[in-house]
Amino acid sequence: MKKKVYFKTFGCRTNIYDTQLLKTYIKDHEITQNEQDADVIVINSCTVTNGADSGLRAYINSVKKSGVKVILTGCGAISKGRDFFDKNEIFGVLGASNKNKINDLISQDKAFYEIGDLKFIDTKIVSNYENHTKAFVKIQEGCDFACSYCIIPSVRGKSRSVPSEEIIKQIKLLAQNGYSEVVLTGTNIGSYGLKDKTTLGKLLQEIGKISSIKRVRLGSLEPAQIDESFKEILNETWLEKHLHIALQHTHEKMLRIMRRRSHTQNDLALFNELSQKGFALGTDFIVAHPGESEIIWQEALENFKHFNLTHIHAFIFSPRDNTHSASMKERINGDIAKERLNILKEIVAKNNYKFRKNQKDTLEILVESKKDGFYEGYDQFFNKIKIASKEDIAKQWINIKDYDCLEEYNFTRLDDEK
Repeated sequence: MKKKVYFKTFGCRTNIYDTQLLKTYIKDHEITQNEQDADVIVINSCTVTNGADSGLRAYINSVKKSGVKVILTGCGAISKGRDFFDKNEIFGVLGASNKNKINDLISQDKAFYEIGDLKFIDTKIVSNYENHTKAFVKIQEGCDFACSYCIIPSVRGKSRSVPSEEIIKQIKLLAQNGYSEVVLTGTNIGSYGLKDKTTLGKLLQEIGKISSIKRVRLGSLEPAQIDESFKEILNETWLEKHLHIALQHTHEKMLRIMRRRSHTQNDLALFNELSQKGFALGTDFIVAHPGESEIIWQEALENFKHFNLTHIHAFIFSPRDNTHSASMKERINGDIAKERLNILKEIVAKNNYKFRKNQKDTLEILVESKKDGFYEGYDQFFNKIKIASKEDIAKQWINIKDYDCLEEYNFTRLDDEK
């Protein structure tokens, strides 16, 4: 019997890609965009924090009341799938290596637990993205790092890479389908190709030869992964002039506690080099991790001010079950943690405003959507711009020279140019 299937995606860009890939295997059923019409809900889950697990449980509880069949996939399938399944809270658990089975498993009436393994690599091509002007391309899976706070390597497995020829084939197909911006994603994309005697930089050099690709955006990188082959493409016009490089902290002692592979002074030298080349720079930062004393925090803060960051994903440490950091007994007062978080965000917000005010380059924007009467998109520095236009400019590339820098975004009115 043909069923209506709704996909619910939590978490990162990699999950966005995986959801699109899952949809390509649906042959005998109808994919619906309306959750209320669904006979089956496939949840592509995140498990990066305990909060993500709580959100997943809340969503499952909210939808199962309607009698739909719930299938769990994604990272949460590994960490919580067995628990949900044994308690009959879901119909099935689908491990990422079993994506190709989803059509048949939806068709059957018997509950299933198909967890698979953590050695797979996806090579099936995703050629279209619903409701997206840009395309996501997963180039690798898994992570070989062992950061003390992170559970992802245990649910995604060791790092492995998609063969470069498969990636190039996929991007060429996307280009033929009208996509001119691609976002490279994965669990730890900077580790691309290291086991195959190649690098992310070399892959990017090949992607850059595809003439119809106007912009390449990258997921999060590690400082040590910006090698010479990567630096060779820093001046290429198709590379987004924004890099997100995960620091997690700016104090040497905290980096050791977190079991990070980077070093503060090396990180600072790298960021200064990239900043001088005109890049907008973003990072991840964990505040209030066990060990972050007031003295360490103040020293880290002084270091932080020298990094010239324009974007940040900062968050308060939350112990993740089954990680080393969760076993550390010291906890920092919540009010202090919030204060530290807000200090970092305020510094970066001021940096970003200053960066945009000082920007002399013409902004190159792919218009992504229209909200509240204004078109929106992001420039090559990953800064948002809102555009007033009488003409329909959705999904178009436009160049903007004259615009206003507002506190949180740029603004322009194309009508004035007519």
